[in-house]
Amino acid sequence: MSAREPVRIGLIGAGRISEAYAEAIAGAPGVELVAVADLQAEAAAALAHRFGCRAHSSHRSLLAEAGCEAVVICTPPVTHEALAIDALEQSVAVLCEKPLAIDSSAAQRMLDAATAAGMPFTMGSKFRYVEDVEKARGFLEAGRIGEVVLFEIAFAGAVDMSRRWNSDPDIAGGGVLIDNGTHAVDLIRHLAGPVSEVQACEGRRVQGLEVEDTAQLFVKTENGVVGHVDLSWSLDKRQAYFLEIYGTEGLIRVGWQASFLERGGEEAERFGRGYDKVGAFRSQLEDFSSALRTGSELRISAQDALSSVQVIEAAYRSLRERRWQDVATPRS
Repeated sequence: MSAREPVRIGLIGAGRISEAYAEAIAGAPGVELVAVADLQAEAAAALAHRFGCRAHSSHRSLLAEAGCEAVVICTPPVTHEALAIDALEQSVAVLCEKPLAIDSSAAQRMLDAATAAGMPFTMGSKFRYVEDVEKARGFLEAGRIGEVVLFEIAFAGAVDMSRRWNSDPDIAGGGVLIDNGTHAVDLIRHLAGPVSEVQACEGRRVQGLEVEDTAQLFVKTENGVVGHVDLSWSLDKRQAYFLEIYGTEGLIRVGWQASFLERGGEEAERFGRGYDKVGAFRSQLEDFSSALRTGSELRISAQDALSSVQVIEAAYRSLRERRWQDVATPRS
């Protein structure tokens, strides 16, 4: 294939997150949506009709007939391993939505399949691709706020999860900690380096679910940076900023509608318009397609994806044992 030809992408899953990807693909250069697969044939047909591509009632049919070069997996976490390995074994590149897997053993098998196939493999984690997050990373690398000391992240919004698969531990692998917490862990790793220790605690289960609907996560990185993460499906924590980074000479606030750099007695410097969901998805797709076409390095490597699973796995050990836990070192 020519580097100029769009990457032919198939969507596996036809739920809400798939709709977001389909919209992003429609407006992103270098990619083309050619097929959608879902076990619910009507859902696949509806999404495929909306975006002018073919519908399939199984991922095997999509892989065999659609001529995809890559797939985006947007199904419940327990299914990710089998779907990703099936695609990789047919030399199809994989972008798998977070969380990558419900445990690190499954994640490692996915990585091993990607290595054996020699195909690009990455985890979908949209916040790493937010433009303001990348600007914040640049400020950190330039030392604009001095030595980084503390991160604070909040992903807390009231959503009824009682009828969603996200609240079934056998399907999702856990609750809000694995769901929203994976985003937070990926942000911290991206901006402050590998996480070495974690402690998690659970709040009251307001929705009466089988899984945690409110939790707090405390982390320490290998560089000595500490972080605090608020996670909830049951509380509306109405904050202007989802990410705040405190350093010895200032702080960075990345928000939903605006982002600021603050230093000493200086006036706050606005550096962005905040969270842009569609823009983040498109940036992620461009990164993915570039890796497939040109061999460029993925912003979220397969090892990054595995490491996120290992941090969340340690967080659940912490919940059970009620103490700090070391995070496993990824296999080289």
